[in-house]
Amino acid sequence: MVNTPEELASWLRLALTPGVGPETARRLLAAWGQPSAIFEQTETALRQVVSALQAQALCEAPPGWRELSEDTWRWLQASTEPGIARALITLGDPDYPAALLEIPDPPLMLYALGQIGALRQLDIGQSVAMVGSRNPTPQGLINAREFARSLATSGLTIVSGLALGVDGAAHEGALLGAAVLGWGGALPTIAVVGTGLDRVYPRQHRDLAHQIVQRGIILSEYPLGTPPLAPNFPRRNRLISGLSQATLVVEAALQSGSLITAKQALEQGRDVMAIPGSIHATQSKGCHLLIKQGAKLVESAQDVLEELHWPGHVAQVQLAFTSTIEDLPEDELLTALGHDPVSLDALQARCGLPTARLQAQLLELELLGQVARLPGGLFQRMGSA
Repeated sequence: MVNTPEELASWLRLALTPGVGPETARRLLAAWGQPSAIFEQTETALRQVVSALQAQALCEAPPGWRELSEDTWRWLQASTEPGIARALITLGDPDYPAALLEIPDPPLMLYALGQIGALRQLDIGQSVAMVGSRNPTPQGLINAREFARSLATSGLTIVSGLALGVDGAAHEGALLGAAVLGWGGALPTIAVVGTGLDRVYPRQHRDLAHQIVQRGIILSEYPLGTPPLAPNFPRRNRLISGLSQATLVVEAALQSGSLITAKQALEQGRDVMAIPGSIHATQSKGCHLLIKQGAKLVESAQDVLEELHWPGHVAQVQLAFTSTIEDLPEDELLTALGHDPVSLDALQARCGLPTARLQAQLLELELLGQVARLPGGLFQRMGSA
């Protein structure tokens, strides 16, 4: 992680230099070790590694570089809620995800927000990417949420892109699954986004993004201030698949960006799985094409675990969750909350639910916008006086 304004400035200068892409930047780093050393070289020395035009560009400060460096340093130093960290993780840093070092074009830098310490322990074998349509069928949304919840209860990390539709449902399901386990075990979810981390896109997922950084991580390779530019999203997909042992496509049309992710997963040597659907549904045609091309057809979360040779079984956890889901209807839980902020312990004393079950139901209500999580571990009904 960058620790000084000077270190940050040198990395950003390398990333922003016109005509110097990630591959060229890696060659320069291989030659001189650190960005600061690169910018100490003469143009003649630089020409031994890069073209004359690139060497000339490296000797000039990129437009807006200093301002962006200052803004980024302020963002890194800005206070956040307790337990939520901000970091800029550079290639070669001990906290850089090892899985991304295996792909052909790892990003020079990763902006990270959330439970960043978990990145170092993240093993590719415990992550599954879930992608699909931004306009899924109702069944597609259910499948995404339930598969993610079941896989999360088995200790897997769900990686997706925070987009509308399947992505959002996958993140929600992963958070619900982790809540069932009382937030123990693996990192529940990682969102890889196509904008700077100083903004949330789409805006409808602002609350979901807040939930993710409470328990998981949001990552981006794009500088602060980067808007939702169309080319950024297909490019970031290589990171979604690269962080994961397998990519599960829930629903996808034939021209879906999810098929790009699946293609990148195959190129990275990762597994690809797909959930079949109706032969009459446009959103199923991409999945059916992948299955024809050799993707693993999966009908349950257990199929995914077996394909990954993951220890354990989801059926008992699913049964336990299902058997308690009706223990306290939502209206009764809202009544137990009352109209003033209340702690988890006090609420548990009122309703008598086990901690993990209560946390899961509260999270469901948060995602529905009916309950707000307040500082100090308090909860309150939305709209309460």
